[in-house]
Amino acid sequence: MANTTFNGPVRSQNGFQSITISPTTGAVTVDATFGTATSVTTLAATTVTATNLVYTDQNHPTTAAINATATATAAQVATGYITTTSATAVTITLPTGTDLGTAISATKGTVLDLYIDNTASTSSGVVTIAVATNGILSAAAAAGSGAGAGLLTVPIGVTGIGCFRIMFSSATAYVFSRIA
Repeated sequence: MANTTFNGPVRSQNGFQSITISPTTGAVTVDATFGTATSVTTLAATTVTATNLVYTDQNHPTTAAINATATATAAQVATGYITTTSATAVTITLPTGTDLGTAISATKGTVLDLYIDNTASTSSGVVTIAVATNGILSAAAAAGSGAGAGLLTVPIGVTGIGCFRIMFSSATAYVFSRIA
């Protein structure tokens, strides 16, 4: 089949496969399968050309744990899901824009959603998020509003999950805001 361009959503009841066919043997190789439980686990920087790539794997096959005040590594943030189980307050400082941008091959427009799960913390284990060099708080976050995009703390207990968005304005700088 020739290349086909669609305008609008493409739907399938049985998923999609991206394949390559060997020009010498004709062998078909499945490069990616997209179905109801699709999970992207590896993205090679040489194959990512989109300028508005969004990393939002809601299944989070890998998570990171930060249980004391620390600077998160780019690898920890790139998982998209950080858990905390602490009886005392924790401040998580995000990595620099350069470190995080390098880790996820960011370009202008790259977006990474980061979940902070503080549901297992006790006592006064509130989590506060801080940005590092080349990380900029969004206008709402900088205004320090008590709720919404300005809330940079995650409480303990059943309401202790926060979702934050990291939006890259270049390969080495990001804007940080709470979205849930």
